[in-house]
Amino acid sequence: MSEIRNLKPVGLWRNFDDLTQIPRPSGYMEKVQKFLLDFAAKVGVEAFVDAGGNVVMRKAATAGYENRKTVLLQAHMDMVPQKAPDSNHNFETDPIVTHIEEGWVYANNTTLGADDGIGVAAIMAIMEDKDLKHGPVEAIITRDEETGMFGANELPEGELHGDILMNLDSETWGKFVIGSAGGVDVTSTLEYKEVANDQETAVKVTLKGLRGGHSGLEINEGRANANKEMVRFVRKAITELDARLAGWQGGNMRNAIPFKAEVVLALPQANVVALKELVEKQKSAIKDEYKGIEVVDNIEFFVEDADKPVALLPVEIQDNLIDAIYACHNGVLRMIPSYPDVVETSSNLAIINIEPTKASIKILARSSREDMKEYIATQLESCFNMAGMKTVFSAHYGGWDPNPQSEILSLLQKVYKEQNGEEAIVQVDHAGLECSIILGKYPNMDVVSLGPTIRSPHTAKERFEIATAEPFWNLLVQTLEEIPVK
Repeated sequence: MSEIRNLKPVGLWRNFDDLTQIPRPSGYMEKVQKFLLDFAAKVGVEAFVDAGGNVVMRKAATAGYENRKTVLLQAHMDMVPQKAPDSNHNFETDPIVTHIEEGWVYANNTTLGADDGIGVAAIMAIMEDKDLKHGPVEAIITRDEETGMFGANELPEGELHGDILMNLDSETWGKFVIGSAGGVDVTSTLEYKEVANDQETAVKVTLKGLRGGHSGLEINEGRANANKEMVRFVRKAITELDARLAGWQGGNMRNAIPFKAEVVLALPQANVVALKELVEKQKSAIKDEYKGIEVVDNIEFFVEDADKPVALLPVEIQDNLIDAIYACHNGVLRMIPSYPDVVETSSNLAIINIEPTKASIKILARSSREDMKEYIATQLESCFNMAGMKTVFSAHYGGWDPNPQSEILSLLQKVYKEQNGEEAIVQVDHAGLECSIILGKYPNMDVVSLGPTIRSPHTAKERFEIATAEPFWNLLVQTLEEIPVK
């Protein structure tokens, strides 16, 4: 039995542990949908899967609380599938294995799925608890949030009845989020004819061991992006050592800062020693530049022999792609003027896949201003246009405008202070939340986002702070009891 089942509150941890046993990477929702429906049937609450693939649950009010406003609890069922380089974990089939370390719950060399499994577990615990006092409670557990907020975008209008939306996908205890950034996927592609490889030998160059991280919450920390660091090396290898590009794979999630990139280069045999020296030089530069930000002892940058590729990119295409990747904006563009500690606009050069006949580059651009979101997306489009690439925008979601006069915010602040003896922090986040999409379809809802403390989501170092679980649960319980009348 997992040791986390002994933690308190028991209902929250038991349900989270049960959830870790269900494979649920983004794009593979069937098992977790069935798990949630089976759970609802077992505890006796209404549940169904809607047209968007979301699981909706409804629990009737406690006797005497029927006249309270309806609370909609919201979390997402999918998790980001990231793992350490030496892990053999299969996210489509294997359960998550957890352990406790110095007051935190970790997974074994994979993402933990507390983002947003803890929100789902809290909903389950509320649905099953017969002793809670509350008005009508509704829940929506959305599909494929991490890859494009698809479930929220496909949410049918008129399906939900909530007056108050409590999103359980924030990741710092004691902070209530009342606004968040919007985002858009920027995908640039190009197809071309390969050319024969006339070089003498080939190598594979790998950069890995970077911290990676959440491209919304941690984009302001200045962490290294594996794709941006790799392009510095590749450009020098091409211009100084007559190398030619045969392939590039970097990053695997649109909303995760890439921690690994690999390239295959063909080059003259006489230049292999110099290329290895260049790799060592670049590794030293990265370690020096990111001292205090990255765990520099974990950074690996190395060369391996590779089978000689049959085909290469045409020289002009190769050079244009490398220039575009080099020039592509990555990181923070601007902070919010009225919240100078919060990022307003950013981009994450997330995924690069280059083959001898085609190239694809995906970037997630974020901004809390629609005009700046359009600006950064167009800037990126313009950059890749110059390389002859076709760019499309997809998975749009708008920003969530803050409402400091929110009634549910005021109640949460009151209860938090009563229970913890201090004021909560009210903040606007750069990370994207589904609140803006739901508000677009249900504009009269009163909305706030909250959660316990999670760190390093979207990485194999994701962890959940145990000490924040019980106060998070206590806050939910008392707040539900004190929801105002309709």
